[in-house]
Amino acid sequence: MPLTRPTITGTRHAVSAGHYLAAAAAFSVLEGGGNAVDAACTAGIALGVLHPDIVSFAGVAPIMIRMADGTVETIAGLGPWPASIPPDLFREKHGGKMPPGVLRTVVPAAPDAWISALRRHGTMSFADVAAPAMRFAADGFAVYAVLANNLDKRAADYARWAYNAEIFQPGGKPPKVGEKFVQADLAKSIGYMIDQEKAASGKGREAGLQAAHDAFYRGDLAREITAFQAREGGFLTMSDMANYHSPLEPVLSVDWRGNRLLGCGPWCQGPVLLEALRIAERFGLDGLGHNSPEYLHVIAESLKGAFADREYHVGDPNFVDVPIATMLSDAHIARRAAAIDPARAHPGMPERIIGIGPDADPEVSREIEPPVEAGTSYVCVVDRWGNAVSATPSDGSWTGPLVPGTGLMVSGRGSQNRTDPAHPAGYAPGKRPRLTPSPAMVELANGGIMPFGTPGNDVQPQAMLQVMLNLLHFGMEPQAAIEAPRVATYAFPSSSAPHDYFPGRLALEGRIEAPVREALAARDHVIADWPDWTALAGCVELIRTNPATGLIEAGADPRRPAYAIAV
Repeated sequence: MPLTRPTITGTRHAVSAGHYLAAAAAFSVLEGGGNAVDAACTAGIALGVLHPDIVSFAGVAPIMIRMADGTVETIAGLGPWPASIPPDLFREKHGGKMPPGVLRTVVPAAPDAWISALRRHGTMSFADVAAPAMRFAADGFAVYAVLANNLDKRAADYARWAYNAEIFQPGGKPPKVGEKFVQADLAKSIGYMIDQEKAASGKGREAGLQAAHDAFYRGDLAREITAFQAREGGFLTMSDMANYHSPLEPVLSVDWRGNRLLGCGPWCQGPVLLEALRIAERFGLDGLGHNSPEYLHVIAESLKGAFADREYHVGDPNFVDVPIATMLSDAHIARRAAAIDPARAHPGMPERIIGIGPDADPEVSREIEPPVEAGTSYVCVVDRWGNAVSATPSDGSWTGPLVPGTGLMVSGRGSQNRTDPAHPAGYAPGKRPRLTPSPAMVELANGGIMPFGTPGNDVQPQAMLQVMLNLLHFGMEPQAAIEAPRVATYAFPSSSAPHDYFPGRLALEGRIEAPVREALAARDHVIADWPDWTALAGCVELIRTNPATGLIEAGADPRRPAYAIAV
């Protein structure tokens, strides 16, 4: 198939991000001498402005950093539930459901995560990296199709709160493609943090970064956020805000054909990608044609096994004993692979095979279509020194009220917990949700590095697995690997409330040929038709370096307004 755009190639540095203005802002930082962390923070913060429907400045921001010396760390930019929330609130007072509004709020993590990355490995000030975001918020930017469609589709949700409607329905209706979208109050909030940093700049860079941090977590913004929470019946307090710091979490890794796949730990769904890759490889990929019925069947069934283990076992490891070593062990991978029937799809979610406990009995959804994800974007950067960053900022703005006067949607990521505290992903005071955003990298067999990731809720590891195999198994160039049609299984409970479950469902982009669809249906997959191109299939961005040639390749997904730049 002809490509919509070329693979972008350079020799010094590259960025790929979920919006072209975020990519341009990060690239200007690289050209100005900043490193990959400076540039990624610039793009990530900007995405909280440019994707106001699916990313929040006050949301979540998981970040993976690999320094040129090979040191790798993840900053778990994900806040916990407020310490004072009752431990069985939703079952006792809300019928086991998690209602829209402030009760879903967890501590906002993104500002701390970006500032932590700058402190540890960056060279610039908060003002340096946040200035583009402030400008995009104050001056506005052109509404694009994905944003316009989301705001229109969620019009009733935005209208539920007057301040949300004021921002997202200017003039009483959702903005149209090409109209300018301004977020003046959000610009003022970012500007306040910048001003506080500048006031402390005489004491050095570290003092300035701390002042910007305190402006959000201990100063006027924290007071506005927590006072509003109290008025609305929420539980987030000044103590929750002041005590929050994004922890460094261990990086998971699996070796595969001389490459090393790096993923985030079980505080998010990072293990799914690693486990699914190993299951597919163990079952056997060699000899299967790209997007053939046999290949797509193996991919879907391997993902089902990995998602089943997520459902049975994965939750905040500070609260849950996650058997991660067993999940990634040769013996367990062999059992999951052996359970795949090459002629028949599993009718639902595969059974538990680790430990003792009942199989999950999720409620089958009566909806026709899975819900649209709560929101996410992505950015990756590689700089001239060989440092690499992979980050997946997130949080939607239609499930709860923005804080009046601030333009801030405080993270509602609690929607990715279950209301049953006994579930591995059940909520509890001080516990983190089981996050879907999960950036990754591959340390390549040739000595190169490949940061990559995508939005897409439960589709994230599915899109990432297919693109990674397109590149490293089928030998496609980056842009071709990204643009190739994709599939996604929904044969497990969704991460996001109301946790819909569609046994057997396999969604296929329309560019996958009819005989393939028919052959998959004959294997008992319940086929769901996607358009030829859809953002529901994810929006993968990636960068790949090649030490032998000295070239850096970058690709960006045309399913959203993502762009790559390299020089």
